[in-house]
Parts: sequence; C-alpha cells; structure tokens
Amino acid sequence: MPDSSRARGNAPQVKQWNAWQRLWRPFWAVPAAFSVAAVVVGVVLPNAENQLRQFAFFMFPGDDEAARGMLTTIASAMISVTGLVFSITMVVLQLASSQFTPRVLGTFLDSRVVQVTFGFFIATFLYALTVLRSVMGDDGRGDEAFVPRVAVSFGFLLVLACLVCFLAFIRHITSTIQVSKVISRIGDATMDLVDRVYPGAETGGSVDAGPSWSPTAGMTRIDIEVGDRHGHVDEIDFPGLVSIATDAGGVLVLHPQLGDFTTHGHPLATLWDADDELADDETREDREKKQAELSKRVNSEVRLATERSMRQDLSFGFRQLVDIGERALSPGVNDPTTATQVIDELHHLLREIVQRNPPSPYIAEEGVVRLVVHPPTGDLLLRLSLEELIHYGAGGLQVPRKLRLVLNDLAAVALPRYRSTIAELKDDLTAKVEAQRGVDSPQ
Repeated sequence: MPDSSRARGNAPQVKQWNAWQRLWRPFWAVPAAFSVAAVVVGVVLPNAENQLRQFAFFMFPGDDEAARGMLTTIASAMISVTGLVFSITMVVLQLASSQFTPRVLGTFLDSRVVQVTFGFFIATFLYALTVLRSVMGDDGRGDEAFVPRVAVSFGFLLVLACLVCFLAFIRHITSTIQVSKVISRIGDATMDLVDRVYPGAETGGSVDAGPSWSPTAGMTRIDIEVGDRHGHVDEIDFPGLVSIATDAGGVLVLHPQLGDFTTHGHPLATLWDADDELADDETREDREKKQAELSKRVNSEVRLATERSMRQDLSFGFRQLVDIGERALSPGVNDPTTATQVIDELHHLLREIVQRNPPSPYIAEEGVVRLVVHPPTGDLLLRLSLEELIHYGAGGLQVPRKLRLVLNDLAAVALPRYRSTIAELKDDLTAKVEAQRGVDSPQ
C-alpha cells in the first residue's frame, strides 16, 4: 500500500482500529481485565508466600482471625463503595443526557478514569475474597496457623489505590458535567479529526489535487448490497477496500458516507469495470459464487454500529455540538450563553476548514484510482453547523449577533469555493431575524 498522502490525493487517511484496540474499546474490558488479574494474584501470592513466609514477618502483624477480619472488611467496603460509584455514574449520565445530548454519553463511558476506577474497586473485592479462602487457623493438632501476610498487606495497598482512584473519579465527574468542559472536549476531539482528514491549509491550487475518475461507456458494474445487518457506518477500512478493487481489476464506489444509516438490502458499493465475460472453464454458478464472495469481502470492510463515534466520522463532532446548542435554545432551558459557547467552538473548527480544500474522493493504488468515497465537504459542515442554530436562535439577542460575527469572519478568510455557502447562510440569518421581529412586534 502507498502512504496515506499518495493513496488519497491531498487528504490523509484515517486508520481503522486493529483487533487489539477494538478489544479494549468496550466499557467492561478494563474492569474485566482487572478482575481476572486480581483473582490470579489472589491465588498465586499466598502460595508463593507459603514458601517464603519466614521472611514475611515484617508485613501484616496480626493472626489468622485478624487477617480474616481485615479481608472481610475490605470485601464488604469495596462492594458498598462500588455501588456508590455506580449510582454516581448513573446520575451523571442522566444529567448529561438531559442537559446536553444523549450522544455525549459514549464520551463519558470511554473515559479511562471511569473504567480504571470500576476496575480497581471490583478487583479489590475479588482479591479479598480470593485471599480469604487461603487463611487457615490452628486445626487443633499443633499445626501452626497460616496467615498470608504479604497477600493481606497487598490488599491494604489495593485499598489505598482505590482511594486515589475514587478521588480522581470525583474530580473527573465534576469536570464532566461542566458545559464548558464538555464543549471544549468535543471540539478538541473534532479538531484532531479535522487535522487527520483534511489536507493542510491552502490558498490556491487545484480544488481536488490528485487523481480523478468517472465511469465511462462500456464499463460493466456489479452492485453490492448491505448484508443482513443495519446501523450507522462507523468505520471504513480504506486499504482493505482498495485491495479488493485491485484484486478485481476495477474501481469500487462506496455509496454511504461515514455516519449514514443503512440497512439490509440498501446499496453499499458498486464495482465498475469488472470482467463480465465468462472464462472457458467458468460456469455461471462460479461467477455468482465469486460475486457473493466479493459482496462478503466488501461488507466485512465497512463496520456498522448502533451508535455513531468519532473514530472516523468527522460530522459526528459537529452534530454533538449543534445538539448541545439546540438544547440550550429550547424553551424549556433558554440558555443563550451556552449556545454562544457552542457557536464559538464551531467558529474555531469552521475557520480551519474553510481555509482548506476538501479531501479528495479518489483513492489510488500506484497511480490508478481504485476507490471512490464521499468525504464530508466544507459546505456540508457549514450547513450542518449553522443552519439549525440560525433557525432556533433567530428570535434571541445574543445568538444572532454572535452568528453574524462568525459568518463575517468566515467570509473574510474562506477559500472562494465556500463563499457562496457562507453568503447563503448570512442571507438566511437576516431573513429569519427579520421574520422573527415581524412576529414579535406589536400589531
């Protein structure tokens, strides 16, 4: 495979998560790993201490009853605090969903602070129970009681680690429910994706640098549908699709964009310039089998999810910010200051985008176009960011003033290709504000 700059014209390619990264993506992955490690250490450490217990006298000084009491206290305390942390988490999720947007919940659950906190509390609980079963007292036959001093002392250290995690967790959730931090965090993640998806700032040159392609007469086509599944397009393995098109000797055109919802039977892709002539030793059944295999391979390279994410989907970051702004402008909330904070963050993102040419839709392999995709254009992101806020905020004072300042600044720095869209948005803002004033003015 060529490097990303060559493979995609003037746009860098966003890599797909590998199997190892996807393994640690679910919320339960880190707590599960901590739990397994705790059980293993709880079994191994007392057995290792049995061989070296004469050197462990300086650790936990109590007898077997004291060890049982300490481990029991640790286990009961940890399960109680785990329930408290779970309750706090549910309250924060409910507040974030009602005050901001349900689409920010994934950001909170993806936090390693939350996952590690749950992991330490559950692991400490399981560790205490596991070590507790190895504590043995005097059996009445003169045998010395066995107290796993190192293991009990290690349990105490786990409690201290849980305390540190709990303080970090409280600090994390207090910042999580602050609207300014939520907006800034989404904006930073979106800007990082902008830098990886869009080419660098350009003031001239070709609009679509790199190769181009369009179907010509005489080309054959194979239509590929979505398999037995549905959801939002969450990840696309661009190198994998290029490899499929190269093996087939054609050009693969992907129909849905990242973030689009698709379902069983919807068109997924079209392979152009496929050889439709049967070989001498090939039957029609063989050709249909190859086409079925092609459809299976293409479907495997396009991942669908029930919820959108910002792994590759640039427009999802803008969608979250706009949702927060709309919620702030709703009559039940009526918080124009939060809406202006959202507009400021959108201004920061759009100012970078309108100074850059859009990504090339053509991905080439050794100079030959193999894949055609539909990246988000600056015009689409402009409309996504501002149209709804113009509609819902035209009746206020802060929001129209802020939108007008943003549009004027964007018009001053934007490339010529974006100026018509910015002008349309300015006209729409003026018309909406005047119409709202006409409704609000006394008769």
